[in-house]
Amino acid sequence: MMQKVTRLLVLLVLGSARTQQDPILLQENFDLEKFMGGWYEVAVASTCPHYMQRKRENPLIVALRLDHVPFGSNFTMTTATLRNGSCMETSTEYFLTNTTGRFFHHVARFRADIDSSVLHTDEDDGYAVMLQLSTEKPSGNKTSIIKLYSRTADVSPAVLHHFQALAMNYGMNEDAVIINQNKGVCFPGEKVTQLQKL
Repeated sequence: MMQKVTRLLVLLVLGSARTQQDPILLQENFDLEKFMGGWYEVAVASTCPHYMQRKRENPLIVALRLDHVPFGSNFTMTTATLRNGSCMETSTEYFLTNTTGRFFHHVARFRADIDSSVLHTDEDDGYAVMLQLSTEKPSGNKTSIIKLYSRTADVSPAVLHHFQALAMNYGMNEDAVIINQNKGVCFPGEKVTQLQKL
């Protein structure tokens, strides 16, 4: 437990001193295999006002699943959200980079390249923090999104506090953290009739 607290304190101290040019502190000894599987997106923060407006209008917990691409070293993230009583799925392919714990994908809708980094994982408490840096084309506008994933739909106040502190260290305001609400969750690959309230 002491090692976990020390690790988080190091993250916070280093994060508070970083600038745009500083390297991002990735999770040490990141294990991609253990990162696969089901997650919930339970909290988010961003420097993008449009993204934050959309999340504030509909701050629902999102269920997602990470799976390896067959015959490849990449992986897909499939998200499932409730919309008008239907379970809407979206699948995105993430490409691995030469840096462990760092991934890349492109969002055609916004013409944006997304650079994702896993900042922290905790297998005992079952949560992970991912930072996504977005560069839109052709404007070159840059924004940041930080997300808290959990193996369950609930996380402890201590985890939320650490997430909020990390978000502030990466340029988000204190009140920018949105905690998603659990109003029932549909899961990738399941029918709407199998909706689960956690």
